[in-house]
Amino acid sequence: MAFLEPSLIPLAVAAMAAGFIDSIVGGGGLILVPSLFSAFPNLPPATLFGTNKGGAVWGTSAAAWSFLRRVRVPWRVVLPATAAAFVGGLVGAYAVTQVAPHALRKALPFVLGAMLAYTLARKDLGAQHAPRTRSLAFALLSGGAIGLYDGFFGPGTGNLLVFLFVRAYGFDFVHAAASAKLVNVACNLAALLLFASSGHVVWPYAGLIAVCNVAGSLLGSRLAVRKGTRFVRGMFVVIAVALIVRTAWQAFLSP
Repeated sequence: MAFLEPSLIPLAVAAMAAGFIDSIVGGGGLILVPSLFSAFPNLPPATLFGTNKGGAVWGTSAAAWSFLRRVRVPWRVVLPATAAAFVGGLVGAYAVTQVAPHALRKALPFVLGAMLAYTLARKDLGAQHAPRTRSLAFALLSGGAIGLYDGFFGPGTGNLLVFLFVRAYGFDFVHAAASAKLVNVACNLAALLLFASSGHVVWPYAGLIAVCNVAGSLLGSRLAVRKGTRFVRGMFVVIAVALIVRTAWQAFLSP
């Protein structure tokens, strides 16, 4: 039984930490995905990604539910993006079973770096919740593109979604984090369905990840709402820096 194996304790701890971080601003994959690759080096990457989705979708759902109880979500913006992200997640997950995402691995540090630089330059970014109207086409295209990325590769998806809602829609960081969780649920669920249908989920390990991820997610989402926008913005910056360092190392320096 996976839950009783002492060798899986580090994975359980990583899943809880990932749920905590991911529920606030995203970036949980920074901890959990490398932990899976370390714990099971002989499994195919698609299986590790699928197992990650099998557990993480529950933590993301728990965080979304926790946010929804405390934050009013602008559904006219979020629902189209969520629907498009589901479709994008399916396409992306199928693609990762066919080809390796080498090009995205090299591009990601630069995308995250530009996003971080803009956030730091705009000290007032995400401080006030002043929603702006965007076209339905924009919501569908942006949601679909991020869903495609999440299904195909994944690291930094939460950060990209938070930045999208803050920069493009004028949300504060708390509303952006809540909205990002809902879109992320759709991405993860779509990818999980695709991975599961092709046998790329190890369910006992996914179950272990799910339990620990939910615990961390509930704690993180409640803390985000209680601490407010300044705290979430600070976490966004910290996780973005960590993601840039990690993804740059993996893309250019790792053997």
